[in-house]
Amino acid sequence: MGMSERALLEVIALDADDAVAARDGGADRLEVVTDMAADGLSPSRETVGRIREVVDIPLRVMLRLTDGFSAGTPADVDRLVAVAAGLRAEGAEEFVFGFLDAAGSPDLVTVERLIAELDGCRWTFHRAIDRAADRGALRRQLGDMPGLDTYLTAGSAAGVDEGLPTLLAEAAATAAGEPGYEQRLLVGGGLRVDHLPGLRAAGVTAFHIGGAARPHGWQAPVAPAAVARWRATLDA
Repeated sequence: MGMSERALLEVIALDADDAVAARDGGADRLEVVTDMAADGLSPSRETVGRIREVVDIPLRVMLRLTDGFSAGTPADVDRLVAVAAGLRAEGAEEFVFGFLDAAGSPDLVTVERLIAELDGCRWTFHRAIDRAADRGALRRQLGDMPGLDTYLTAGSAAGVDEGLPTLLAEAAATAAGEPGYEQRLLVGGGLRVDHLPGLRAAGVTAFHIGGAARPHGWQAPVAPAAVARWRATLDA
């Protein structure tokens, strides 16, 4: 995991215009969501189809139907599995999801049902890890889950500023190949350009931005120039 490895830049896209702008700015991958007021929910099949028509960079599609990190009732989980099936049918090949139970442990039943539906697709366990009762235990419980190749985390529910010590420790564990740390660390959540040098030096190779790609707020589209600034900083 040397500094020479090109860092991955993932940008949140709400629609096809965002997708084109993010790609033009140098994004390597998109996280496709809707409703950022609820921190990102599953997009429609139509949105995913339109994005796949206009860009050919990878997409990770959100599987989440309600705000928060609980998957809800068994009926809610059934609905989520059906949404996953529809998105797969639309051509989505990579996903992002993460659910906790009331005790702050991973909701293994829901995760396993989604994995069965996704049938080998690669996926990110998202910032639910930052709300877990025990991060290390969560990683041990999820470690062998088929397709799981990434954790999206700020190191803390409060964001990267608070989470830096945790991120640096997890980056070291990942670089050392410690059990439970085989997955890629994707840092996002209150991430700023000034965080990048220290995280890159620690071996972090993947970064995720949402609001930072939108200098005019969530009501405005992704700005290619904002994405390009992150790309240039990562490549420096």
